[in-house]
Amino acid sequence: MRYFLYIAYDGTDFLGWQSQPEGRTVQGELEQRLSTMLRLPISITGAGRTDTGVHASRMVCHLDLDLSGREMGEMVYRLRRFLPPDIALLEVRRVTADAHARFDATSRRYGYHVRTTASPFTRKYCTPVPESLDFEAMNQAATYLIGEHDFTTFSKKHSQVRTHNCIVTEAKWERDRSFGECCYTFHITANRFLRNMVRGIVGTLFEVGRGKMDPSAFGDLLSARDRSLCGSSAPSEGLFLEEVTYPETIFASEAESGTPLRDTPKE
Repeated sequence: MRYFLYIAYDGTDFLGWQSQPEGRTVQGELEQRLSTMLRLPISITGAGRTDTGVHASRMVCHLDLDLSGREMGEMVYRLRRFLPPDIALLEVRRVTADAHARFDATSRRYGYHVRTTASPFTRKYCTPVPESLDFEAMNQAATYLIGEHDFTTFSKKHSQVRTHNCIVTEAKWERDRSFGECCYTFHITANRFLRNMVRGIVGTLFEVGRGKMDPSAFGDLLSARDRSLCGSSAPSEGLFLEEVTYPETIFASEAESGTPLRDTPKE
């Protein structure tokens, strides 16, 4: 049976999501902990890959386990206590046998957090920026991202992908008090993202906010399809994968699951 696991993690001490031969990764940590606990080799597939230092408030991955609803509930209860403090299991849902955490996703949402005043308490989760940054100009520039575009300009060079086209449905800066009064968050939602795309966009929007680039010039970058025209990538610590969405048709009903896995055992 296939299950979706919804995971949150602090990416500070991870070399990203994807397993690597050396170094600590989120996928590697989850697979190792699950394999140890269940005493069998476990492989999981994530909805995407986050880079070194990037966080997730709701990553999704899938795995196959031949467990009854009750057994799965007990496994979730144990796993929550076995995970390290920088990874949390939020929810488990039974899905159809062919459901895929990556390929069935219909949209993904990222948030990039910045702070206009220094704080030692948010340094791992907010990027410090000048108080003079013009968020109105950055929002004006961000409107050019809406719609379907080729995002070669904002992607990592030599990325091996089928297409550089993405459909962006949300791109805006908002005042956000999650990390204090002087914080702002850039929210961006799309059907898919290229590697380094969000950090490339945010880093270039910083150029607009500093008055070094006109908002209309930012819009011209999309048609240029030239990575060298993009600003420096924004630092990783401010970036969060916030949400991954799927069609409801891939989720098994509670009757099929045998237990309401959205409500895992009480702690």
